[in-house]
Amino acid sequence: MKKWLSMMGLFVLILALVACSNDKAEGEDGGSDGGKVELEFLVFGSTGYEKLIEEYEKENPNVKIKFNEGEMNDVHNNLFTAISAGSGAPDIAMIEVSQIAKFMQAQDRFYNLNDYGAEELSGNFLDWKWQQAQSVDGSFQIGFPTDIGPTTMFYRTDVMEAAGLPTDREELAAEIDSWEAFYEAAKTIKEKTGKPISDAPEMVFNAIRDQQEQQYFNEDEELIVEDTVKEAYDYTTKMIEEGLIGQNTLWTPEWGTAMAEGSYAAMPGAPGWMVNNVRSNAPDASGLWDVTKIPEGAGNWGGSFLTIPKESEHPEEAYDFISWLTAPEQQLEAFEIAGLFPSTPDVYENEEFLATTDEYFSGAPTAKIFAEAAQNVKPIYMGVNYAIVNTEIVTALTNVAVEGADPQAEWDAAMDRINEQLERQ
Repeated sequence: MKKWLSMMGLFVLILALVACSNDKAEGEDGGSDGGKVELEFLVFGSTGYEKLIEEYEKENPNVKIKFNEGEMNDVHNNLFTAISAGSGAPDIAMIEVSQIAKFMQAQDRFYNLNDYGAEELSGNFLDWKWQQAQSVDGSFQIGFPTDIGPTTMFYRTDVMEAAGLPTDREELAAEIDSWEAFYEAAKTIKEKTGKPISDAPEMVFNAIRDQQEQQYFNEDEELIVEDTVKEAYDYTTKMIEEGLIGQNTLWTPEWGTAMAEGSYAAMPGAPGWMVNNVRSNAPDASGLWDVTKIPEGAGNWGGSFLTIPKESEHPEEAYDFISWLTAPEQQLEAFEIAGLFPSTPDVYENEEFLATTDEYFSGAPTAKIFAEAAQNVKPIYMGVNYAIVNTEIVTALTNVAVEGADPQAEWDAAMDRINEQLERQ
């Protein structure tokens, strides 16, 4: 009897150990709660994705999304450090368009979305946007497109009226249909109102730069600014010296105050996400702002991609989530929640979307205007060291505007700084 009881006790112990082992294995494979797959999702900015995540988790109860937000530079720096070290990267990471070429150089640290069927979904997106996250030969897709920033021109109707220029958006677009016409309008505004046409030199430079087919680098990573954006720099500095453009730096308190006071006439190169900046900086200026086309076609400023670093142990689940999140239906919802402008042209045919107006911007059909701009953007290669070049050119513009520095001397100094930094890369 004692022997039989001992054998039964051993049998029960073995069953208990097996059960514990199975429970542990399930926790290791699927997360800490009941076998769910947990995906860490790292983003920057105000995306409004929390509501969409709730919807996805209800439809996919086996998936838990751990949502983390950070400051844009911190997110990129921390992500690059993590993939370089092979430790600490999330399952899903957002990367901004100006940084995507840099991370494409480390594409072996990311899953190729084409291996999971991304090519079949490429038709959902604007061609130029899809190409920005693709290898030159098209074999590697590092990310799914999220929002975009097609550029337009915001303007103060009261300043335009005081200058004797049209306040109707269609008439104004016809009046200022080229950069030469923009310059002539600037002289009229200065003469009639004493105000510059724009207060931030960077906005004017960006507007022209973003319309070019090439900007700072070609696809061989050769610096080509003299052939591409020097003309935009010269145009901007000429207007600065003539007092037709102000001296405020973007994102400063002075920039916001000028926006509220209407101390200038227009904001060329303004993307869709800028509407919230204007509204927050100038809450009492509702009905004094409007939106129209930018001279000579549109560019793009901003927008991001969702990627899956190789550290993720759940690439299929991560792919399923980001392909769902960036589908036209969810991009439309993200637009309605947080104003993220869709990169999926199917949305542009949605009647409710096209009927979207903004009373703050004088009832302008903002969605329609931005959609038309989005479809006129030219694909461009931004380059791995885009940020280095852009920072130095903006510094040169600021020195011309604030210190009255010589434009050519500032350009030459900027090129010296750029080349020094590029040599160290």
